[in-house]
Amino acid sequence: MARNVLVIGAGIVGLALAFRLRQEGAEVAIVDPEPPGEGGASFGNAGAISSSSVAPLAMPGTLKQVPRMLLDPAAPLHVPASYWLRAAPWLLRFVASARPDSVARAAAAIDALQRLATEQHLELAREIGAPELIQPRGNLYLYRGAEQVKKDQAAWDLRRDYGARVEVLDRAGITGLEPEVGPAYQVGVFLPDHAHCASPHRYAQAVAEAFRRAGGEVRRDRIRALTLADGRVTGAQGEARQHPADEVVVAAGAWSARLLAPLGYRIPLETQRGYHVNLPGAGIAISRPVVPADRKVFITPMEGGLRVAGTVEFGGLERPPNEARAKLLYGDLAAVFPQARTEGAEGFWMGHRPCLPDSVPVVGPSQRLQGLWFAFGHGHLGLTGSAPTARMLAPAILGKPTNHDFAPYAAERFG
Repeated sequence: MARNVLVIGAGIVGLALAFRLRQEGAEVAIVDPEPPGEGGASFGNAGAISSSSVAPLAMPGTLKQVPRMLLDPAAPLHVPASYWLRAAPWLLRFVASARPDSVARAAAAIDALQRLATEQHLELAREIGAPELIQPRGNLYLYRGAEQVKKDQAAWDLRRDYGARVEVLDRAGITGLEPEVGPAYQVGVFLPDHAHCASPHRYAQAVAEAFRRAGGEVRRDRIRALTLADGRVTGAQGEARQHPADEVVVAAGAWSARLLAPLGYRIPLETQRGYHVNLPGAGIAISRPVVPADRKVFITPMEGGLRVAGTVEFGGLERPPNEARAKLLYGDLAAVFPQARTEGAEGFWMGHRPCLPDSVPVVGPSQRLQGLWFAFGHGHLGLTGSAPTARMLAPAILGKPTNHDFAPYAAERFG
């Protein structure tokens, strides 16, 4: 068994893994420049736990969407003109990932990782003493009509192929679940086995606190480099101190590729910047995430109000937030709930989703260096994939027998 494990990254993926490692007997430290759950996407994500979301972002027909991504600033996925050249290599890989064989491989890998996500989050929430944070009430997708549903039919068929319960609802079925949905949406698709987190930030904090109570250590430091000796990773060098370890896990979200580049890894990890706005006095009540399919946003009931979260914007890690993109969320909300109030909004937030072209995260051991492990690149499914990643990876790090195949998630698949 590993004597000492260092987890780099205190987002929900790193926190869940660090907690699981500590529960299984390892000495564990987690290091991040920000307090637990306050960097990356863990603070302000949409809160959805989407166990059956096996369809990758790149599906057949993706190439037709690229012109709108590049030219329409209001598109759900937008690439600013000043970022076109920087994004081009990633976009080329993204389009190539839409081939049917690539989609099939990605779906199988995503399903193998997160099929039990709802159950695993319910278990984790109980273990950390915050069961109220995970609400197993399903997710409701909305469409304006049957023609709009057909555009997503391949993704819904893929979910069904992997055993998802998918219930198609008429207008009466929609209002039976969510009476305040506006009249523009006439067809619903309900996923009863999905769930949501009522406060992603508090969830991350609760995991961190349970980790500390169990004897884990949370360190504030910015890691600048991994340290090596004789072909093995021996720890990490931070701005404040050296962090020696027997095993090192890179779980730094959108910043992970930067740490690994000096070791020869060229991982096409792009930050897809997402936004949210919190509305403490929206004047409407919903019970579960509501997702207008034409808007690509999640409207989620949270502790203290309603959260509207979504949009995808390329722009790298340094570019400041784009308030014009964030303001689109008000229109998204009004399309579904025309009666919702926006007075008293708490302001906009932006976070960095760590996305890979094939939508499959990098999880598992390095094939080049001993002592190095990966847990990043979950994209839009970071919260969903956090507890499952911890369950999959912790035993392997500790040298315990496992029947998981890490090949589909290997960093080396990118060459």
